Amino acid sequence: MRIQVNKDRLLYHLLIAQKALSSKTPNPALQGIKIDVEGKSLAITTSNSDISIKVLMEGNGLDVEKEGSVLVPGKYFIEIVRRLDGQMVSLTEGEDNLLRIEADHSDITLNLLDLEDYPNIVFKKQSGVVEVNVRTLKTIIRQTAFATSTIENRPILTGVNFTIDGEQLTGIATDSYGLSQKKIQLENTYDPMNVIIPGKSLEELMKILENNQENVRIHFDQNRVLFEYDNVLFLSRLLEGNYPETGKLIPEEYPVQIKFNKEQLITAIERASLLSSRDGKNAIVKLDVRQDNVVEISSNSPEIGRVLEEVHPVDEIVGSPLKIAFSSKYLLEALRVFNSSEVIVKFTGEIRPFVITGEYDEDMLQLVLPVKTD
Repeated sequence: MRIQVNKDRLLYHLLIAQKALSSKTPNPALQGIKIDVEGKSLAITTSNSDISIKVLMEGNGLDVEKEGSVLVPGKYFIEIVRRLDGQMVSLTEGEDNLLRIEADHSDITLNLLDLEDYPNIVFKKQSGVVEVNVRTLKTIIRQTAFATSTIENRPILTGVNFTIDGEQLTGIATDSYGLSQKKIQLENTYDPMNVIIPGKSLEELMKILENNQENVRIHFDQNRVLFEYDNVLFLSRLLEGNYPETGKLIPEEYPVQIKFNKEQLITAIERASLLSSRDGKNAIVKLDVRQDNVVEISSNSPEIGRVLEEVHPVDEIVGSPLKIAFSSKYLLEALRVFNSSEVIVKFTGEIRPFVITGEYDEDMLQLVLPVKTD
């Protein structure tokens, strides 16, 4: 293999592929980046136990003199390319399993990994492809993936449940303490589909997707999903098992409804959580709906002190006075994914889950479970 390649373009594609590069793995080959040169194109492949990425580079800034494939140590190769001077880089596969890297006044030799140890990764495209706008897909990931569980004792809850019914795509995530649900309308009608994609995979995918008007082509297989975006193929495993029935968690009626300015509510909860406990992440905050159309947000710690915040709703409170306690962490995370400047918090009772919706966040709801206090 021998090529001349634009350094900036090469580094840009390497940094995309880096998101699937293994750092700790029983297979040392997965710490490598596979480079395949065929015809007038260069393919960069990385993989770990959850995701695999293939980035295709061709056109301007690439001159292929000799085809071939190599497996370079990922961490060292990226750092070398990052620090090279000059616009063009020469990559030459030499004898004794070496790669020669030349750029400007630099001449570097890097030991290659054994290509035969690298797994055969198939980025198979399906005929029944689903197309989703990039911005729409990023929105549904941002508004659901945060609610997945980080605890591995129930692996199924570490993923987002995606279902398709006709023209509607629904994403649901829950960790048993909160729930996020987002529905979007697709441009076409598709066959029914029900899969569970790891939340961590979706978060890595979102880092790759740019804010533009392009579509992402999604290929579903029996145990894998392939996202095709521009010149990037992003492959993720699917989680096996049945996702819990979450529809029963969402109340049908809300006797108490309060419209808040989102930022004012966030600020009040943040201040209240400061003195709730020594670990602010697990802070328990109380909400008290008073008869004078004022809402109290409070917390109390005998060792530290007490906070009481008064929040004035945007409109008249619908319903009777109510007291409820909750984890500030889950409510704050739910509030922050709303694009709306005003949100409506809907209560069913003092020990029942409550729901948050927003005027400009159509077909999305966030659900938070209350906590019992003495």
